Amino acid sequence: MTQPHSPSADLAVVATRLSRSFPEGNRVHGVLDELDLVVKRGESVALRGRSGSGKSTLLNLLCAIDTPDSGEVIVSGTNITRLAERERTLFRRRHIGFVYQAFNLVPTLAVADNIRLVLELNDIDGDEADSRIRSLLDAVGLADRAHSYPDLLSGGEQQRVAIARALAHRPALLLADEPTGNLDERTADSVLPLLEDLVRDSGATMIIATHSAAIAARCDRVLELRDGRLLA
Repeated sequence: MTQPHSPSADLAVVATRLSRSFPEGNRVHGVLDELDLVVKRGESVALRGRSGSGKSTLLNLLCAIDTPDSGEVIVSGTNITRLAERERTLFRRRHIGFVYQAFNLVPTLAVADNIRLVLELNDIDGDEADSRIRSLLDAVGLADRAHSYPDLLSGGEQQRVAIARALAHRPALLLADEPTGNLDERTADSVLPLLEDLVRDSGATMIIATHSAAIAARCDRVLELRDGRLLA
């Protein structure tokens, strides 16, 4: 018997009434105020807003690095706000990829081993790991830099490695926090299509926090974070 289709199966992220605040001296600074967000599977969403509006805070909640004061986050059908800390770590490791502004490559590991580290954490090794590393480095145009160390790469090359690393374990959700913020305009223009193509080819859902109108224009949907809530 065919099972009925569930609308929730089409949703990658559902955040409901998320609130988060932080102490500032003798007062409490509210960042998110009962924020709601729904993102479909395979969708790319640009998250915009002024500095300090809470974009990074929201991404940290969506990937279970942080927990909300109130509200819920459901990623790929799992309510991550109800998980214990160890369970959140394992879920993030297996299902979520993250691209940072600062690259965050391990300086003592060669390019291939930076990617391999993520695979090993997900119990992917041997020929399968080697195959994924080769394929990803070829896709980002760095097949000849597999044994180079991060300090020998340009900023654009380091970010390409970071993108490959974030997608190596084939996450359902990719989060990117100002991924071109440390790159000059020309380099950013070369990295952006690469990120977009790799995410779409993988079938992942992407939420990208950015100040860039060019990045936002490439996404399926643009949301602005203002006064703790999201506006279309």
